[in-house]
Amino acid sequence: MCASTKKKLQDKLREALKELDQLDKRLQEKAEYGPGKGDPAIYEWELTLALRQQAQAKVETARRTLQRLAEGRYGICERCDAPINPERLEIIPLASLCIKCARASQR
Repeated sequence: MCASTKKKLQDKLREALKELDQLDKRLQEKAEYGPGKGDPAIYEWELTLALRQQAQAKVETARRTLQRLAEGRYGICERCDAPINPERLEIIPLASLCIKCARASQR
């Protein structure tokens, strides 16, 4: 794969790390838990925690994808070893499954 692919993947990793950092900062303000303490900020904190988990997954996916690129396996489906359509990779650079396997995993 070309250098622009690596740059695109590195940009995705930087974006995910930035998002993760911002969410970590928001999580520093923890709401009061306990019997009779119904702080409305608890809901916001829980939502931020869920968003942080999603951001962490993005970071891990981006790192895994960069590793696959370094190993020469980028663009090859992790399930069936078929080539992933270049148009799919253009739209979803972090895709690790071909469209057929991605659809099957959603069922």
